[in-house]
Amino acid sequence: MKKRENPLPLLNGVKPSYLVLPHEKQFYGLPLLHFLCAHFPFVGEENWRRRLNSGFVVGADGVPFDENTLFEPGKTMFYYRETSSEDEPRIPFEEKILHIDEHLIVVDKPHFLPVIPSGRFLRETLLTRLRLRPELQHLNVEDITPLHRLDKDTAGVMLLSHNPATRRAYQTMFQNKTVWKTYEALAPTRTDLPYPLDVVSRLVRGEKFFTTQEAEGVPNAHTTVELIENRGEFSLYRLTPHTGKKHQLRVHMMGLGMPLLNDALYPVPSEAGSEDYRKPLKLLAKKIAFADPLSGRERVFYSRFCL
Repeated sequence: MKKRENPLPLLNGVKPSYLVLPHEKQFYGLPLLHFLCAHFPFVGEENWRRRLNSGFVVGADGVPFDENTLFEPGKTMFYYRETSSEDEPRIPFEEKILHIDEHLIVVDKPHFLPVIPSGRFLRETLLTRLRLRPELQHLNVEDITPLHRLDKDTAGVMLLSHNPATRRAYQTMFQNKTVWKTYEALAPTRTDLPYPLDVVSRLVRGEKFFTTQEAEGVPNAHTTVELIENRGEFSLYRLTPHTGKKHQLRVHMMGLGMPLLNDALYPVPSEAGSEDYRKPLKLLAKKIAFADPLSGRERVFYSRFCL
């Protein structure tokens, strides 16, 4: 697929969003403002009018729109998302850059920090922060792209690509499951289980769309659980996922009667925005290892965070 050229630059580390205007006949011949107010009423007409007249809403040719610009189906609109500091307070934990080379950036992501802009998070994300880091300004920071997922609640080591010419080779590692990831977790102590323990089950979407649950049927998720250190009421475990289902480690540990310490989703979801920074989820992506697809050499990176 051809890359969509973006006529707007990064703004404070944030890439512009874009919207392809749909073929909705009721808006033909009307100002674009009507369409935006109808589809995004929570923004408000005065805010849309201000944004359209700001010069920061443009077409694919880079020509700015204004409040009188007509709705044209199929036309692409580029714009910057907006959030207020009240909606997006500073997350008081810092990422750490572990390694930079001509292809990769390896980062230690802290707890609570989302990886990419989404929902109520725009500036306080790993990707936006990295694009503003002084030591990365010799790169084309627009090209920084995560190579895999890590939940905002989880801390630990992550790989990002900054070289479009070699990105596909590293993405293919994850698709072919030739990357080995190891996690550490704090959870209730159970000394009655035969460690290392293999947990195999079927995971499906939970009753709430942002959760996962176990169900009957053909297994699609596999985790190995090892006891590292007995610390009394809670112990330190090593978790090795052999599959990559959403919230797999959290759900498998809960299924063993060992929900992770400070888990805000399992077994009972907390209200969004109620994060307690004093109680991070005790789950850490501790190690990532792979054979480099370009050089063939074994590479291993460790998180410097501890539980």
